[in-house]
Amino acid sequence: MKKLILLGLIAGFFWAFSYYGLGQYLTLEYIKGQQASFSNFYKENALLAIGAYSAAYILTTALSLPGAALLTLLGGGLFGLVTGTIIVSFASTIGATLAFLVSRLLLRDWVQDKFGRYLSTFNDGIKKDGTFYLFTLRLIPAVPFFVINLVMGLTPMKTLSFFLVSQVGMLAGTMVFVNAGTQLAQIESLGGILSGKIIFSFVLLGIFPLLARKLVSFYKTRRIMKKFKKPKSFDYNMVVIGAGSAGLVTSFIGAATKGKVALIEKHKMGGDCLNTGCVPSKALIRSAKFMADSKKCQNLGFKSARIEFDFSDVMERVQRVIKTIEPHDSIERYTSLGVECHTGEAKILSPYEVLVNGKTLTTRNIVVGTGARPSIPQIEGIEEVDYLTSDTIWNIRKQPDKLLVLGGGPIGSELAQAFARLGCTVTLVQRNKRLIPKEDPEVSQLLLESFQSEGIHVLTAHTPGKFFKRDGKNFLECENNGNSVEVEFDTLLVALGRKANTTGFGLEELGVELTPQKTIKVDAYMRTNIPNIYACGDVVGPYQFTHTAAHQAWYCAVNSMINPFYGFKVDYSTVPWSTFTDPEVARSGLNEQEAKEQGIPYDVTTYGIDDLDRAIADEAAHGMVKVLTVPGKDKIIGVTIAGLHAGDIIAEYVAAMKNGFGMNKILGTIHIYPTLAEANKFAAGNWKKNNVSESTLAWGERINRWRRDYF
Repeated sequence: MKKLILLGLIAGFFWAFSYYGLGQYLTLEYIKGQQASFSNFYKENALLAIGAYSAAYILTTALSLPGAALLTLLGGGLFGLVTGTIIVSFASTIGATLAFLVSRLLLRDWVQDKFGRYLSTFNDGIKKDGTFYLFTLRLIPAVPFFVINLVMGLTPMKTLSFFLVSQVGMLAGTMVFVNAGTQLAQIESLGGILSGKIIFSFVLLGIFPLLARKLVSFYKTRRIMKKFKKPKSFDYNMVVIGAGSAGLVTSFIGAATKGKVALIEKHKMGGDCLNTGCVPSKALIRSAKFMADSKKCQNLGFKSARIEFDFSDVMERVQRVIKTIEPHDSIERYTSLGVECHTGEAKILSPYEVLVNGKTLTTRNIVVGTGARPSIPQIEGIEEVDYLTSDTIWNIRKQPDKLLVLGGGPIGSELAQAFARLGCTVTLVQRNKRLIPKEDPEVSQLLLESFQSEGIHVLTAHTPGKFFKRDGKNFLECENNGNSVEVEFDTLLVALGRKANTTGFGLEELGVELTPQKTIKVDAYMRTNIPNIYACGDVVGPYQFTHTAAHQAWYCAVNSMINPFYGFKVDYSTVPWSTFTDPEVARSGLNEQEAKEQGIPYDVTTYGIDDLDRAIADEAAHGMVKVLTVPGKDKIIGVTIAGLHAGDIIAEYVAAMKNGFGMNKILGTIHIYPTLAEANKFAAGNWKKNNVSESTLAWGERINRWRRDYF
């Protein structure tokens, strides 16, 4: 109702302004012609003249009407430089603030609801630096002030901040116009007030805060770095610590751009991904899938299938896969690419010096890519159990009989299913009420049903209490809804996330800041609080994926090489990921539960993969495609796919979100038949059907009937 009343008042005023030709009173000729009358009225009724003038000025500015500049001139002609500047300064700021509030009341909610996800970075910037940029814009009269008023009203900027900054920022321009107005009779045009030189001066004035900010940043950098002795020359452009995914990509790019790069790794080249993470887990999952398929042989037309295997052979195959891929990440390969590789523990002595194997390397930049390690919970008795983690489980050769998996996230879920398929009796204990709780509930339920059908004992909403032994056997005591539950096991796998490696190599001594999550704190350019130390990968987060580490590594490498001339801000808007269970679960962008939590409006479209021809032929007719779009539009804001090869299928949606095409383009793309990727096309078809209005269909029916009968 407030909006309707305000819109009515504004519309009524604009109608009156146009109908009665009030614009004729806001021309230079009229004001010059009436200057004597205005001056006489002011001499006889000073307070009334000031009040009437201020009200007219405030109303003109609040409604973003043309004429504010002319009224400013009149203020100088009537009241003189000092009084006129004071009156105009307050009137213009009050009017600007009212315009700001009108824009906020009428448009902000609509704009933020419709485009909030895309404006999140902009909104964060306004919260952090909005007053600074507003002040800069206010100093440049070349930027229309009414535009600034309206745009800032759409942002989270506080009203008081807007008022105060506008009051100060507009003062310089106000004084120029008021001063010109003191010579109103000699002014022939508004263009004559702001000559090229004056405009150029204002532009320089507006740029000055930006330059000042750079100078402040330079000063802060100098202040941080002055306590460290800077070498006269450097051995390297970049020293990278950690040869996992992040470090390998960083060093590769650094060397490819002809920088001199040193790469230090204390353990194995390739890091977690090659040695204990992505590669071994996917090798194990593939072997386990073969066993699962053999058990479903009757669905494929075979009466029976018998598989004989030795568990140790499966685990040796995992090592063979690692060794096959190992040359891709080897010292030999990276040396051939121009990277100087060192095996040993690194110690950062200063922002310019890294110690390794008794030798001090001097460098312009340091990149930290030290990864993460399994997180071990503080549970009573856990140290008395020979537990395994995702790092150490690859060393076993004897098949566990009763495997207890602690954690129902991606790592725990993948390994629990793989070992169950290889014949282990598996119990999975999850504190949360759902498996993979970051995904939507129906996706978690789909995975739970799959696990249960394969004989995995899943205990959700069970809080681990303590480990203990009884009669030589291992037990975990859990709490569930006030009841105590005991789980017997012989092998424990702890899969409760990963903890960033931030200690033991010099960051603490230098004062490098950490986040509340104990990861290294970096800015949008991947810099730490020490300007020439960068970080990327699992040690940073927020996503602990190999492909995200490589993504961040590009920004680390490029920004460190071209600093201080330019920099690129890291983009996480379309980060995809996949949990390689069966069904596989892949996602990019928002899912439904996140959209609800963040108050982002959305339309949801689903397609059941049980209807897909290729999935039926492959005996994999289960899962779904779930797409979130902007209401009433085909713009994609998030996708979740559960089903066979979901991590491959989702790539089309990631490309769509990254490059700005939507469901209509996906629907219009030819997909090979029969493939699993057709699921994307059918999901787009469902979106199209959901977004055709009844009135459009009714008109289509009328036109077709008319063409049958008369044409």
